[in-house]
This record gives sequence, C-alpha cells and structure tokens, in this order.
Amino acid sequence: MTTQRFGKLRRFRFNLPQRIAAGLLLLFLAQGLWLTSRQTLTDRDYQYARCGRETWERPEALPGYYTSCGNIHDGILAYRLAGLPLTLNLLVERGLDHFRKPEDRVVQTTGEVSTWELRHQMTHVLLLLRLPFLLAGCILGGALWWVTRRLYGNLGGYTALALYCFTPAVIRACVRPDVEVLAALGVYAGVYTCIGVAHAMQGPRRKWRPRIVLLIAAFGTAAAAHIAALPVTALLGLALMLWVADGRRSQVLPMVLAAAAGALAVVFACYGFLPDAFSYVFRSSAGFLWFSADPAKRYFSSLENAGVALAAAAALLLYLALRRSRYFGNTAPLLCAALCMTLVMTGAPGSPWMWAVPFLLTFIGGVYADAYEGPRGRMVLGAAAALVALQMVLCLLSLPGMLGS
Repeated sequence: MTTQRFGKLRRFRFNLPQRIAAGLLLLFLAQGLWLTSRQTLTDRDYQYARCGRETWERPEALPGYYTSCGNIHDGILAYRLAGLPLTLNLLVERGLDHFRKPEDRVVQTTGEVSTWELRHQMTHVLLLLRLPFLLAGCILGGALWWVTRRLYGNLGGYTALALYCFTPAVIRACVRPDVEVLAALGVYAGVYTCIGVAHAMQGPRRKWRPRIVLLIAAFGTAAAAHIAALPVTALLGLALMLWVADGRRSQVLPMVLAAAAGALAVVFACYGFLPDAFSYVFRSSAGFLWFSADPAKRYFSSLENAGVALAAAAALLLYLALRRSRYFGNTAPLLCAALCMTLVMTGAPGSPWMWAVPFLLTFIGGVYADAYEGPRGRMVLGAAAALVALQMVLCLLSLPGMLGS
C-alpha cells in the first residue's frame, strides 16, 4: 500500500508545461498584489471584516440575527473567508502579547477588542482581507488549466489560461471581498466534476467514491458562495451527465440530488449549524434568477475585454465552420457559457455572467487547439498569440482604473 501511494506521488511532474502555467498564474497574482498594495480600506471592507469575524468569533452578535450585518442569505462563504485571516491574525497577536510590554500589547483590556479599533497595531489588514479571494482566483485558474490541458493539450491550455490571467473582470473580482470568484470556482468545478463522475460511472464502482466526494465539495463551494449558484450547477451538471453517462442514466439523477443534499449540509455547517440563520436562505429571494442579454452585451462591448471578445468571435466561427470542432468537449463549455452569460439576479446583488468566463475561455482554448492541428496551424497560432498579447496590453492599461472600482 505504501509503495502504491509513493508511486502516485511520483507521477506528478513539474515539467515545462506546468512551469509555464505556474508562471502565468504568478503574473495573475502579481497584478492582484499590485492593486492590493495601492488600495485603501472601504466601507465594504469594513462590513466584510466585521461580519466575517463575527461568523468565527461571535455567531450571535445581535439577538435574532446571525451577525451585525443581519442574516446573510446570499453567500456566507465570502464572509467566512474574509474574516478568517483576521481572526487568525488576532489570535497570533494575542499570543505575542505575552511577550510584549503592557503598553505595546494589541489587546489592552480583558474584553473583546475590535480589530478595526486597533488597525494601526495590526499590519497588512487589507492584504489579509483580499488574500483568500486572490487564492481562489489562482485555484480557478489552475482548474481551468487542468481541464483545458487534459482535454485539448498544452497549446489549448496555454491559450485559455493566458486569456484568464489577463481578464480584468476576474482580477477585479479577486481584489475585493466578493462572492463572484468563489461562485465561479464552484460552478466551474461542479460542472466538470459532474462530467468526470459520468465518465467514471462507465468503470468499476470503487472509482466513483473519490469523485463523488469531490462533487459534493464543488457543489458545496457553489452553494456557500451564492445560493443561486447551486441550482445552476446542478442543472448544468445533470444535463451533461445524462449526455455522457450512456447506459447509466437511471443513476444520474439520484447522484446529483445526493450531491445537492451534501452541498446544503456544507452550507448548514457554514452557518454554524444554527437552524434559524440557515432557514433564512430559503425565506429570502436570493436564489431568484431570470434571463437577459444585457450582461453579454456589456461584457463583449467593453474595450478592456476586446482580446477575449475577438478570440470568442473567431472561435465561434471556427466551431461552426469546422466539423471536427463540433464535439462534446467544445459544445459543453459553449452551452454553459451561453446560459450563464444571460443570467441575471432579481432578488439579490450578483453577477452570474462572471460564472460564464471560465467556460468561455475553455471553449476558446478547445476550438483553437483543434485549429492549431489543421493545415493552417501556424497562422492560427500566430493570430491567437496576437489576441493574447492584445488582451494582455488592455488588461495592464486598465489596472490603474481598477483602483477606484
């Protein structure tokens, strides 16, 4: 058994493809850290910091309410992640107080002391607030790279990941406490884990279990990030599983329902197993969705997204023109992107079009990977490199403007 485990570890190689992907993600992280170093604390930061800390330290801040922000009904995970580094930092500072002079201690009294009243004594508060969301953006980029490289090869993975790392909307979502990058991660991981489970269902049952556990974790991330993301993920995953799981379709619906039930258990845990706070999720209108073409129009008409928009238009033309590109691996992300790009929230603030971005980039990477192998592969590769360079320049030029957004 030990030999097998070490054998699995030895299969991982940090070769040139992985190094290039890591370098792109480091460029993505560098942009986020550059923005963070030049930002100032906002009222939104104070809200997420205060209420996020209360979810860890004082779950019942006010009688009848989960936190002083009220009963959080749309996305508890963002508050949890925003408050966790601050809570851990305060615990560390309290421990270090035992080695400080009384006048230099962070906690001067025996009562609860707000981090924000003593922010001049706590360093890197703004970075601590944003670090979980920057890491979530890097994980989403890693998931995008893993899916596209596995499906389309190195060049397809490079194309998708390079466009992702220089997409201003993604960077903007990672440099402020928000639910969107977390929801995008949950939806993308949930849908592709569903596809992985459907493929595993063609094999022995012993291979199902780890993928089902991963599916529950992905559904749970989507649901805890924003409750509206759970039905979207479940419906998309169900449709794609029915498409793939030939001969096992009778088992698909029970599996998706079990994963959705597990996701609700994850959300219940995020609310500290408090029934009243958890029940408010179902008494609010946070899960209401409708359809509109406005998000797609705004995204594709924005100058900062011109490189992605041109790449998407060219990929769609190639998809329609080349028969070899019209297969499940390209059609699935296209349908997911089209659906998510047209969703709008009517009961709570949110940007479901952000959930479409990784699917859109997956589609672009897949179609371009097919074109790279065609008779004019070098020309297509040069055109793709030019579009990536254009998007890179537009993204870097838009970074200063993100400081005020």
